[in-house]
Amino acid sequence: MSASLTREVFGLSFPNPLLLASGTAGYGLELDGVMELDRLGGIVTKAVSLAPRAGNPAPRVAEFRGGMLNSVGLANPGLAAVVTNELPALVRRFRGRGPRILVNVVGFEESEYAAVVAGLEPVDGVDACELNLSCPNTAAGGLEFGADAGAVRRIVAACRAATRRPLIAKLSPAVPDLPTLAAAAVEAGADGLTLVNTMPGLAYHEDGRTRLGQGNGGVSGPALLPVGLLAVRRVRERLPSTPILGVGGIRTAADARDYFRAGADLVQVGTAALADPRAPGRILDGLERADG
Repeated sequence: MSASLTREVFGLSFPNPLLLASGTAGYGLELDGVMELDRLGGIVTKAVSLAPRAGNPAPRVAEFRGGMLNSVGLANPGLAAVVTNELPALVRRFRGRGPRILVNVVGFEESEYAAVVAGLEPVDGVDACELNLSCPNTAAGGLEFGADAGAVRRIVAACRAATRRPLIAKLSPAVPDLPTLAAAAVEAGADGLTLVNTMPGLAYHEDGRTRLGQGNGGVSGPALLPVGLLAVRRVRERLPSTPILGVGGIRTAADARDYFRAGADLVQVGTAALADPRAPGRILDGLERADG
């Protein structure tokens, strides 16, 4: 790996700027032997919630011309199982070298985020927590936490009090004023931002049935690329020194470079790696050639 691809972000050294996005990499080891994990800059794990979640009814994924629609429902075995089984195995696999390990944290009440972050503290080898603030607030009728600046501040502040690890707030582009929400997260103690999460969408079969068991879902893949680029640029203009992880629609090294132009420090690839596990390697090859 070219030394010119290393990045120093929120006090951590990344061997390169390419990470696997949450929800597309399991807890990391599911992809061992399928892709070159040791080449990656980092892995953002599948979501971790306080209690186990079965997720949404099938089908959970549907392709369309511009990418993918998904509604997995944040299915995961819960904090206790992840801390006991998944994360120790991943940490042993990398043995303190290679990709950084970021854990995606979700909650359905404000207090659950800090509870999960605190529960991760005993696990050595976790480098940072990514707070998925696009979850529905069950106490507020399902409104996303990330659409409410007050909720963003309270959640991030509570998580900041629960850990010294870097905290990264992941936000949706489907909010009225993304830069203001991003600023609220940083003011409350977030060390960085992941931009963006999926956009809401809907797809039908010819007979009128929705293609996802839940009905609607999140749009990812190529259609999300210009949305993510604009979000990164707008937030970078508001927050010139805050680390940003750009995600959405990256398939090629050129796509990744566009995120860097918009102001991202690191990038995450998701749907492209689901479609072809060789995609991250090709993106890194392209970035190495450009920096060589």
